[in-house]
Amino acid sequence: MSNIPSLTEAAAARVSAIASKQGKPAILRLAVDGGGCSGFQYRFELAEAADSEDATSETDGVKLVVDPVSLDLVAGSQVDFVESLGGAAFRVENPQAAAGCGCGSSFGI
Repeated sequence: MSNIPSLTEAAAARVSAIASKQGKPAILRLAVDGGGCSGFQYRFELAEAADSEDATSETDGVKLVVDPVSLDLVAGSQVDFVESLGGAAFRVENPQAAAGCGCGSSFGI
């Protein structure tokens, strides 16, 4: 099994739909920033292209790219798209996260 994070089919479909509406390539960048309730927080954005040093995975034609610094913190993760009563959001299932919070976008190691 690869340590490069991957997208679920639901997340890939959502990225594809958003990218199509915005006229951009179906490339989702996952990054980790310091902050949030638990020490680190996930940041998502559409990317025009992958950088040469990015780790890249592909699901149903949609790419997920992660920079080398963030990769250490999200290795082995899976990005899902979840719709619930609380709204719809991308969620990261991170096996390295030792702590999380209710918002689902912050974690600690």
